Amino acid sequence: MSGAEAWGFTDDRGAELGAARVPRRVIAYVRAGAALCDLGVTPVAVYGSGHDGEVLDPAKEGGLRSAAVTYLGPGRVLDEGRLRELRPDVIVDVTYDGKSPYALDEAVAERLGVPLVALSVGNELSLPAILERFGGLAASLGASPAAETPAAASPGDLRAAEDALREAAARSGLGVLALSGAGPDQVHLARPLAWPELARLTELGVRLVDPGPGPGANWLTADWGRAAELRPGLVLFDSRAHATPPDGALSGVRLTPWNPETPPSPAAYARFFRDLAEALAPTD
Repeated sequence: MSGAEAWGFTDDRGAELGAARVPRRVIAYVRAGAALCDLGVTPVAVYGSGHDGEVLDPAKEGGLRSAAVTYLGPGRVLDEGRLRELRPDVIVDVTYDGKSPYALDEAVAERLGVPLVALSVGNELSLPAILERFGGLAASLGASPAAETPAAASPGDLRAAEDALREAAARSGLGVLALSGAGPDQVHLARPLAWPELARLTELGVRLVDPGPGPGANWLTADWGRAAELRPGLVLFDSRAHATPPDGALSGVRLTPWNPETPPSPAAYARFFRDLAEALAPTD
């Protein structure tokens, strides 16, 4: 490629992507789109995953709704005609395996003739590395390093939130269990080191509870009784619309929401870390 306006980016599958000019019309998976919105790149539209319905999940929306970003529904059943009408210059998805985009069939982007960027959110990268990759993509798409958006956060804001969480964790003796309710009789218990953000919490001193041996790389699926047997002092419960809240399933345990698809932006994680620091604070 040549010319000052040429664009190039290598994604986390190792795909070398390029265009004759910097893409301006971005369509993204909702998690990636919310992160880009925080970072100063507002998508024209976002799409969901197989977990999502026809309405944007409030737990995932971040700043997308306030930015009036169009939600297109689940990615696997998107109307390609509608996508074509939106005239995207680039599509941004995430990848958990470093091989395939998560929420959209790559063939859709090929038929539209636009590059598809897939950035890793799996545990092969640390959370700081994931945030750096999304920041790099946003910068390549024309965002200012200090984008002045309503949700923008500087690296200093994230560091301050991490410091607050580190101090709260040092004062708290609570064991923290992350889980996702799957109905009245079943719950998925998170394996902390399988999740970049949970692994980061352990680095900051939060005492994450491991659910123990059994099948499942990211989750151990069990009943709610197993969750109670682990005797957590605080539960991070999946707040996404498809997950079952733990109402009544766990007694005498503090509860605080957790979005396992938190947008990979400093602003979103600063909010999450501050909320968790407050949840860990001693009660009167």
